[in-house]
Amino acid sequence: MIAALAALLMLSNAAPALAAIAIADSDPRAGATVQAVLAEITITFTEEVDPLFSTIEVMDERNQRVEQGLVRAAPGYRKKTLSIAVRPLTVGTYRVFWRVRSLDQGSRAKGKYQFTIGPRP
Repeated sequence: MIAALAALLMLSNAAPALAAIAIADSDPRAGATVQAVLAEITITFTEEVDPLFSTIEVMDERNQRVEQGLVRAAPGYRKKTLSIAVRPLTVGTYRVFWRVRSLDQGSRAKGKYQFTIGPRP
């Protein structure tokens, strides 16, 4: 009985470790249509991530990559936020593919979303 209770307590403490890394916010946001000129794509995650083992790729409608350079972490202690520069984007739909590794436990996650650049007024 004691062993079963101890095992149950260990599993309940392990639950937070099983939480998946997800997007908390992004700029531009998933599904958004923007008219602004973008210089970079920024993603904030629910956990601190390691920029050395993380990627962000941005593809246009012709499946051409439009990002430039390497993924950068936000300055200071905001290790949840990564960004990547993009070349000037034209009107169209763009897909963002991300892969990250958690700083805490080394867990990995990946995902994708899209946004649209609309015609400028």
